[in-house]
Amino acid sequence: MLKQFLQLKLSQKLSPQQIQLMKLIELPLQELEDRLSREIEENPALETGKENEKDLYETESDYEQEPKNEDSELNVEDYLSDDDIPDYKLKTNNYSDDDEEKSLPFISGISFNQFLKNQLTPFSLNENDSKIAEFLVGSVDQSGYIRTDIVDIVDDLAFTMGIYTDINSVTKILNKIHLLDPPGVGARDLQECLILQLRRKKESSSAIHAINILNNNFDLFIKKHYKKIIHKLSITEDELRQAIKQIEKLNPKPGSAFSEPTKMNSTIIPDFKIEIIENKLTLNLNSRNAPELFVSNEYKNMLSGYQENKNISKSHKQAVTFIKQKLDSAKWFIDAINQRNQTLLITMKTIMEFQNKYFLSGDESNLKPMILKDIAEKIGMDISTISRVANSKYVDTPYGIKLIKSFFSEGITNDKGIEVSTIEIKKELQNIINNENKSKPLTDDELTKRINEKGYPIARRTVAKYREMIGAPVARLRKKL
Repeated sequence: MLKQFLQLKLSQKLSPQQIQLMKLIELPLQELEDRLSREIEENPALETGKENEKDLYETESDYEQEPKNEDSELNVEDYLSDDDIPDYKLKTNNYSDDDEEKSLPFISGISFNQFLKNQLTPFSLNENDSKIAEFLVGSVDQSGYIRTDIVDIVDDLAFTMGIYTDINSVTKILNKIHLLDPPGVGARDLQECLILQLRRKKESSSAIHAINILNNNFDLFIKKHYKKIIHKLSITEDELRQAIKQIEKLNPKPGSAFSEPTKMNSTIIPDFKIEIIENKLTLNLNSRNAPELFVSNEYKNMLSGYQENKNISKSHKQAVTFIKQKLDSAKWFIDAINQRNQTLLITMKTIMEFQNKYFLSGDESNLKPMILKDIAEKIGMDISTISRVANSKYVDTPYGIKLIKSFFSEGITNDKGIEVSTIEIKKELQNIINNENKSKPLTDDELTKRINEKGYPIARRTVAKYREMIGAPVARLRKKL
């Protein structure tokens, strides 16, 4: 027996334009700059710079004298109106004349592997050994390690280069690689890397102890079982302390010391700037790298010319359609950028007002519990929009450049019945860890007891989670002599 059911579904679909707008809102300033450049290149009806005011007035008067075209398909009056052009100006001068425009230059140079390869010349290797050495150098990753086992390297040499050798021969050449700079390069693991660096240091009792610790007691060392090391090596606590100082000076990633010259350092460009003027907060949207955009007068004039021509051919109609499409796209993009900027300003202004006490003082304990929903309800926007603004945007404050997302946090009620931010609790936890006895660090149970005494009733599990969030390891790994 067949049964019929009536089911109602409520769904919301975004138009392609709305999706594009959401993507524009999500873009940080640096990526927005690239997006603007790409759009200007793709759409000839979109121009950047400053318009000639004289031309604007002349164009407007001409449009007023033109008769309306009765053909609705070719009616271009909407595309010829310049009344709202001033609203499309996007660039604001939120910086002084004294500010300098800084750019990061590209620096040419050689790669890390080539740098190592150049050091092989003094070894005077025969042709076969030279190829093996170059293969080993080519196997060094950007951290300075050779992660491939010697057995696999022997096989790779045979299959890829037709060089038949053995483990001992490859190991001998690898030992020569270990003599290259930077010290520790070509190591197969962290233990070997540190030992190689110590052997290049000036011989001393502390260096000898350090090598002995890494050679014979590496597991005890990384687990910080210092008492067992002292007992096994028959050394004093002070000798162990000096040996550890030697190890701490070493570089666990020797390859990082040789930075790739072709890579540019990434720079955070804040989207907003908050200043304190006469004890009041002011907010500016950083649009320094966003050019002024306007619809091309040339394209408008082209439409005007087609409008004056009463006998329009099929090819002319196609041209008009193309121009109208480009003008539509240009106007939409300008409006979208305008709307993006307004959305960003409204959102950040609401966050600034919500966290007014923090921005005036710079004290993180003044940060109020704030979630995305709080801001969304105040400005009547969707939570997803607020999330797009918060997750990828930075603000330049009197206390440094901050990720907007960092101002959001959950809240809990303390023993006085006052709701406090989890950021405040994390800060208090950090202070407790900073002031603990380093030779006997506090366990999570002890941290929980301390934080509860401060008036924050949170469980041990929560303390452990917050400890991990602030980057503090467990008590055993925080131990120092």
